[in-house]
Amino acid sequence: MSAQTKAGARAAAPLSIRDALYEAPGPKTRMKIRIGTAVSAVLVALLLGFVVYQFWATGQLDPRYWEFFTWGSTWAYLMAGLRGTLTVALTAGAIALVLGLALMLGRTSGMRWLAALCRVVTDFFRGVPSLLLIYFFFLVVPQYGIRMSSFWMITLPVALAASGVLAEVFRAGMNAVPCGQTEAALALGMRPFRVKLKIVLPQAIRYVIPSLISQLVVVVKDTTVAYVVSYPDMLQNARVLITNYDALVSTYLVVAVIYILLNYAINQLSVYVARCSGTRVVSRYSTNPA
Repeated sequence: MSAQTKAGARAAAPLSIRDALYEAPGPKTRMKIRIGTAVSAVLVALLLGFVVYQFWATGQLDPRYWEFFTWGSTWAYLMAGLRGTLTVALTAGAIALVLGLALMLGRTSGMRWLAALCRVVTDFFRGVPSLLLIYFFFLVVPQYGIRMSSFWMITLPVALAASGVLAEVFRAGMNAVPCGQTEAALALGMRPFRVKLKIVLPQAIRYVIPSLISQLVVVVKDTTVAYVVSYPDMLQNARVLITNYDALVSTYLVVAVIYILLNYAINQLSVYVARCSGTRVVSRYSTNPA
């Protein structure tokens, strides 16, 4: 294959998400990036050194604040809380996926009243903080005789808050599918709703799978307010450790590291899925399927 043919093939190929958002940096920009990275690394190192010094100066490095982390019982207790966090996050994520998909299908349907209703519900769940929804389920719902466990008092509000975001993610995926796909299916005599379910939706889901996985990070972070309903998640168990050992800084620091590693793993999973699925950005009016 000649150089011109290769260049033409690269020009005709769909853009990756990174290429669509950013231009390739030139030599001067790459040099500026290296310098900025080096300066940032030095500043971060100085900041970490200052933090460690402050820990030492205030006595936070005293062994009594850290030695209980060498006990297996401490980690077993924290991991029990982590299991609670993951259970809530996965359950809320599954509910949000189903509800978000239903809201998207309703909003993109041909029925105006249903589309308007789903739009209002989507915007409401996107705009209301999850903590406010948790207080609603914790304080208001029981007044109507509905008794719920602490698990569902945290899971349902988090799921509802995430469903509004996922509905828009699904709708963006539907809009990313080239119009030619729909036009060809309609020309063959397929009904519009069947085209949406059989032709457009499978491709849309393929586009947005990385975004759906990344949204799980937000769901995990929303579970940190489980203390409101006294659900034993990892942060709630950490609060018990703080009360028992009077080690606020060390406990919250360890728990923060666990949350960071967990969310980093989820983000890396979304990157891996994007690479494996070959997720790319194409124009809605392109004739080339992704």
